[in-house]
Amino acid sequence: MGVPKRLTEMQQRFAEIIVFGGPDGPVTQTEAAIMAGYSKNRAAQEGSELLNPRLSPLVVQHVGKLKEQRLKKFEVNYDTHVAELARIKELALKKNSFSAAVNAESNRGKVAGLYIDRKIIKHGKLEDMSELELEAKMKQILDDYSPILNVTPEAPSLEQKPLQTKKEKIEKESENIVANPTPSEEPELENKSPKEKTQPSQ
Repeated sequence: MGVPKRLTEMQQRFAEIIVFGGPDGPVTQTEAAIMAGYSKNRAAQEGSELLNPRLSPLVVQHVGKLKEQRLKKFEVNYDTHVAELARIKELALKKNSFSAAVNAESNRGKVAGLYIDRKIIKHGKLEDMSELELEAKMKQILDDYSPILNVTPEAPSLEQKPLQTKKEKIEKESENIVANPTPSEEPELENKSPKEKTQPSQ
């Protein structure tokens, strides 16, 4: 026996009930089979076979399509969300439920970006902070813990020599080299033998 080319009415009903549920909400496979018109004695087996892709590929495919339709129908996007909030507000105003109407309107405003909830939660390490942030943090720590810390240095230790510039360092090093030459920089005469020292160069 080959695979049927189209769904029977009972199979279509079963698929719809499985996806959208019955009058009281979601149902099991067995309940869906009974509601679709299948025999109560075979309902459990029928429900299982109808959702088996090898035995009932058309039913399974139809169930998939119906699920996609349901998702599209209840999909939330900006336009539908704002429209639904407006509808809820109007219904609330008709029933003189002003609190619900205000909530709906404020939620519409939030969706539209008219309200901004500012919540700053900052996590991070010291390495991620800028120099100014680090200085501010250190100052805050010192201020917070100053009663238990004695961090104020004495006046003499604050007087430090100014830092030398790179140019000054190089000049100082070159002065030291001239004043105290290293053995390799001493005149070559010292390395010559006494005989070589006395002979004039030609």
